[in-house]
Parts: sequence; structure tokens; C-alpha cells
Amino acid sequence: MANTRSALKRMRQNETRRLRNSAVRSSVKTVVKTVRTTLGAGSATEAEQALARAIRTLDKAVTKGVLHKNTAARRKSRLARQLRALQTASSSS
Repeated sequence: MANTRSALKRMRQNETRRLRNSAVRSSVKTVVKTVRTTLGAGSATEAEQALARAIRTLDKAVTKGVLHKNTAARRKSRLARQLRALQTASSSS
């Protein structure tokens, strides 16, 4: 248990931040999963809208300090690449 007032305050801050971080991480996972399921379903227009929501959520997670900017960039890039693959596959057939 913390002894000093500053350590007690730091514990309170850490708990608040932990709860916020877990909520943000959960929402990121949800939107990324939504994009992947719509990509799997083969619906390019729905996947495009879901990707836009995912990009916005990932960028917000970066500004809140939950994700590193390169991690968000990598995830956005991979999702966009999967969407492009779906669009080229559907346009060629």
C-alpha cells in the first residue's frame, strides 16, 4: 500500500487511466473485427465504411496515448490493403 499522499494520488490516476485505456482498446478491437468480418462477407461498400470508422477510432487511440502511432499506421495499412484486394477481386470478376 502507498504511504505518501502523492503515491495515493498516483494510484488513483493509474486506475482511472487503466479503465480508460481498456475501454479504448476494446473499441479498437471491435471496429477492426467489424472491418474483417465485412471483408470476409465480400461487401466492399460496407467494408469501406467500416474501414473509415476503424481509421477514426485508431487515430483517436493514438491521440489518447493508448496506441503507438506506428502500430495504428500498420493496422490501418493492413486493413486498407485487404480492402483493395477485395475491390480488385470483385472488379475483375
